[in-house]
Amino acid sequence: MPCGVRQSYVPDVRELLIVTAALWGTGVGLLLPRAAHRLSVDAGRPWSDRCPDGHPITGTFGGWLGRARCADGDPPRSCGAYGPSTVAVTVATALVCTSLAAAAGPRPETAVWLLAAPVAVLLSLVDYRVHRLPDVLTLPLAALTAALLGAAAALPAATGSWSTSLLGGLSLGAAYFVLFLVNPAGMGFGDVKLALALGVALGWYGWDILLTGALTGLLYGAVYGLALVALRGADRRSAIPLGPFMTGGAFTGLVLGAAAVA
Repeated sequence: MPCGVRQSYVPDVRELLIVTAALWGTGVGLLLPRAAHRLSVDAGRPWSDRCPDGHPITGTFGGWLGRARCADGDPPRSCGAYGPSTVAVTVATALVCTSLAAAAGPRPETAVWLLAAPVAVLLSLVDYRVHRLPDVLTLPLAALTAALLGAAAALPAATGSWSTSLLGGLSLGAAYFVLFLVNPAGMGFGDVKLALALGVALGWYGWDILLTGALTGLLYGAVYGLALVALRGADRRSAIPLGPFMTGGAFTGLVLGAAAVA
């Protein structure tokens, strides 16, 4: 290189992917609190059509997309926040997407993880608030994850197994179904449906990762339950939302699985 000439820095594909994942997670994360508020309803109701202050929710796509606050009327009124902290949700979603992209790298399955991750975050928010996992999210998540991984498996850069992925979904769903039959008071059927999607994702990287992700999720839930007993005087019959810990365990497993094959 001639003396005095500075070489310009050109980011590689992995770095561009990580930046894109961070921007994607940030953008989608900004929209999740409103959707979480609308889906956090009692069983038997599909979703809420009112803001926390009782005003009708309107806007893009029937009010599903938009800020976590509504401001309309004459004069404009600023209503209460739609639930979880927008900043916290946005940061969490961005970190999840960035971590998955960094671990998996520029591979076909990375696109699947980035599409599925915000849905998993949304399910966790709803389950934490009202202890239910809506079928409108759990079942499509399982079906779309399986279909998209099937498409990813057909590409040469894929690193997982689609057949193991499908078997993993059935296996983890069956395992949670048995747990549901044994203790229906401590586990909802929504957890069984969520297990289908998580099993499909974890199975992509093999049975070891499936087992790791599943057990890690149960461990996270157990630690949370013990913390509630110690700090708030809860007992063993107190209900806890298992969905956030299931998805947390799956996230851990995916990062480990992706890093192992990178």
